[in-house]
Amino acid sequence: MSSQPDAIIRVKNLRLRTFIGIKDEEIANRQDVVINLQIHYPAEHARTSENIADALNYRTVTKAVIQLVENNRFALLEKLTQDVLDIACAHPWVTYAEVEIDKLHALRYADSVSMTMRWQK
Repeated sequence: MSSQPDAIIRVKNLRLRTFIGIKDEEIANRQDVVINLQIHYPAEHARTSENIADALNYRTVTKAVIQLVENNRFALLEKLTQDVLDIACAHPWVTYAEVEIDKLHALRYADSVSMTMRWQK
């Protein structure tokens, strides 16, 4: 079989609520965050299979992200982003992962502030 470019999984606009920030009102109240994930992996077997074991299961990754975000507190957007990135690149097949997290209404005149982090094998 000829070598193919990696398959790319994108989870777009995963909307969650978490405790994020250092101000008193941020510590006391959950805030909305929007998470975008991009995960690259070879998918050699999944291209010709109908077996879920041959694919990187994006549902499993997404459930782990939801669990992390909703059940923890974060002072810094950087820490939250790195923790989500750690989940995104945990599977041994992953060759590249990118996470962007938007903290909505973080600044008065902006829709959001976002943080992006990447990992590459």
